Amino acid sequence: MIYIRPVGAVDPVILQWLRKEVADTFLATVREMPPMSVPPASFEAGRNQHSSTKILKELLGEVPKDALKLLGITGMDLCIPILTYVFGEAQLGGTAAVVSTARLRQEFYGGAPDRPLFLERVRKESLHELGHTFGLIHCRSGECVMHLSNTVVDVDAKGRNFCTYCRTVAASNAGGGSGK
Repeated sequence: MIYIRPVGAVDPVILQWLRKEVADTFLATVREMPPMSVPPASFEAGRNQHSSTKILKELLGEVPKDALKLLGITGMDLCIPILTYVFGEAQLGGTAAVVSTARLRQEFYGGAPDRPLFLERVRKESLHELGHTFGLIHCRSGECVMHLSNTVVDVDAKGRNFCTYCRTVAASNAGGGSGK
């Protein structure tokens, strides 16, 4: 069972759509958990961002017993100490990951809203972070969703699915389940 948990306010339509995409990709049952408040301790006042690591730690404290994986989704802009921003963070080979939708929106960069592009970016980064929880590291193939994305341009350029190698490793680490 893969769970998706909103952290703060997240559009329910996005959550419903993402639930289907994750289920179709990992061939797994996906359930949505009730929203979790954004942890006040995650706010980095000097940066006006939230610590993805602190949010991840909070998510890890509330993993359902039947969870294979837990994906947190937030609209907050996320950071870690060594990077200006991150699209997400995950436990490599662990249980939980978190993805931020903030910098995946065209509006963040002064552009007009583009819902299909935004949803595709959310899909890619969600699968990418879940891939890390299945033990995948960054892939050299630009066609693979596990390819490193330092910018939103990188997110747009990479493929939307796992390459054959990453799909095989993820399936093996998941205990045989497949994935696209």
